[in-house]
Amino acid sequence: MENLKILIVEDETRVLQFIKQGLEENGFEVDFAYDGECGKKLALSKKYDVIVLDVIIPLINGLELCKKIRETDKSTKILMLTALGSLNDKLDGFDAGADDYLVKPFDFPELLARIKSLIKRSVLVSNNNKESDHIIKVADMELNTHNKSVKRGNKEIRLTAKEYALLELLALNKNKVLSKVEIAEKIWDITFDTGTNVIEVYINFLRKKIDNDFQVKLLHTLVGLGYTLKEN
Repeated sequence: MENLKILIVEDETRVLQFIKQGLEENGFEVDFAYDGECGKKLALSKKYDVIVLDVIIPLINGLELCKKIRETDKSTKILMLTALGSLNDKLDGFDAGADDYLVKPFDFPELLARIKSLIKRSVLVSNNNKESDHIIKVADMELNTHNKSVKRGNKEIRLTAKEYALLELLALNKNKVLSKVEIAEKIWDITFDTGTNVIEVYINFLRKKIDNDFQVKLLHTLVGLGYTLKEN
């Protein structure tokens, strides 16, 4: 894990020091901030592999900070780490641009596993970028994995970070049916509760954005099996 850089934005001193020590013992280089304003300056001035971000922090809250980071940085992985654990809280975090969401109290091994998973995902996307020149095509839809943009026909489609991650997964597996469990493992990690309706909610978000205004539908639900992007 040498040279991998993590930013922690957390106002609880004991929690911050606990995370910082654990990450440094695992070979990470760690910067930290106790408030959103300082976190913003660091996030926008340096390059990090993962940003661990609390929601309830002084000056700029975590949701607003996440949105500000996403205005200029689409690629750095952001993990929300907060005591706010309802389904609506998680949806707010993902809509703000978070890639993952972990609820306090937490076990450090789980946090470490989430961080490693986000880094692994970044490496896989980077490798795919080199091989495909950043573009994934499904019929008349194009995903640019370099800048995380999506276009169908001549229309630009704006997606949140989690919507984009879900669409990219489906696009990389076009014509293949992905089950809810597969999607949960790859997009929300294996600890995600597949008993909730979050996957259905995000599929509906995607369908409205990439299909509703077009005659040919690309996103399909196979009842009892899962979801697929089909070219025909």
